[in-house]
Amino acid sequence: MSPKRKKSNKSTVTSISRYLLYTGIVCIGLGLLLLTAIFWPVVMNEITYQLQKTQAAIVIGPGEIPKPKDIVITPIDEEFGIVIPKIRANAKIIPNVDPYDSRLYQQALTKGVAHAKGSVFPGRVGNMFIFSHSSVNFFEALRYNSVFYLLDKLEKGDIVDIFMNKEKFTYIVTEKELVDASNISFLTERTNQKLLTLMTCWPPGTTYKRLIVRAILTP
Repeated sequence: MSPKRKKSNKSTVTSISRYLLYTGIVCIGLGLLLLTAIFWPVVMNEITYQLQKTQAAIVIGPGEIPKPKDIVITPIDEEFGIVIPKIRANAKIIPNVDPYDSRLYQQALTKGVAHAKGSVFPGRVGNMFIFSHSSVNFFEALRYNSVFYLLDKLEKGDIVDIFMNKEKFTYIVTEKELVDASNISFLTERTNQKLLTLMTCWPPGTTYKRLIVRAILTP
């Protein structure tokens, strides 16, 4: 093979190697951008929580008067809404949503969080089941919501306030756990307590597990 031919082949190999290198760098960059886009709502919620967690917040119900230094959260919807002071969750609750009909609950979750059809309403004996969407990407986070992204921060003794017809019902968290996505026992179980169950997908941005938080109505 002539020196000229060898030089040409070497140049071709170098060009291909350079092309593959640049392509790899671009792919890595695009991958990082995609991951950032997918988990950006989660990151922002976490940052906001860390900045605010030292500042306790309260929710004021009808006729209640806050103290001068209280950080007050005003419910978005007093006709049927949820406020979780610790994580600053504040959303409208869409009533009687079929949890087995994806088309219906996806539509409901563009407006707030969903109250499962067949579960009780606040203040009543039984299980009130409320669920939210865990978006699989940034664009769905905009379409739906990230109200329950920080649900894992709740611990025993934390407060969840439910509003209905301008009346406030305060529930105290008793437990939380991770369950398989196929586990629907928390939705169908019967109880003689005034129970609240909150559910979201976990980890945020996936549908791998379900995070369940249980709370009991205060006397």
